[in-house]
Amino acid sequence: MTAIIIIILAVLGVPWAAFFNVLIWRLPRKESIVFPSSHCGECGKPIPFYLNVPIISYILLKGKCKYCSAKIHWSSSLGGDHHSVNPDGVFLQYGLFNVLFLKYALLALWMIPIFFIDGFHQIIPHKLSIPLIPIGLIFALVPQNDVGIVNSLLAALIIFSFLLLLAYLYRFARKADGLGGGDIWLLTGISTFFGLISLPFLVLLASLLGILYFLILCGTKKRVLPLAPSSLSL
Repeated sequence: MTAIIIIILAVLGVPWAAFFNVLIWRLPRKESIVFPSSHCGECGKPIPFYLNVPIISYILLKGKCKYCSAKIHWSSSLGGDHHSVNPDGVFLQYGLFNVLFLKYALLALWMIPIFFIDGFHQIIPHKLSIPLIPIGLIFALVPQNDVGIVNSLLAALIIFSFLLLLAYLYRFARKADGLGGGDIWLLTGISTFFGLISLPFLVLLASLLGILYFLILCGTKKRVLPLAPSSLSL
């Protein structure tokens, strides 16, 4: 039964994966996520629905546009793959008929476009980060939730104040921005989901994973380290 549910979740997530790819491509470019319909970024040709299936279409088309043969970035496929892995992992942890499944599956899915946008463009759109705060607070009002509303509010207030102070201190000392506003809103939103007790663990683990990410992928001190990929690893 567990295997069947995992397969069903993966299938149901395919439309979401296509939508995530739209967000990843259009939000950094400040384009509408509604119009026009899915199209090639190079030639502008509309992508038919049967060629808009993440992973499968990427493999069948050999990573190229059907019309102009422009290369399709691997993130279009990987972004689609994340959509099924994340909810399935949450399901194995909490089960299906549980408010915690809905809560953490939503958070995991929400982080996918943030992960890629921050990784490629070093920005976290406020349209994605700020809504996490009211969503986390709404979940905190549900009786079966693992974090109460007071706990959630305190966590958001503390992490926001701490990160804002840290950003100002860094700017004062180095005369440059070391922590973006998107990062502050993102971690504030995440804190509403996990609560006060988990804050030290979240900050520490995100920092350690960020260092590991930097050492493996960046390889030079001149590159900017995006925070969202570290947060998603949590």
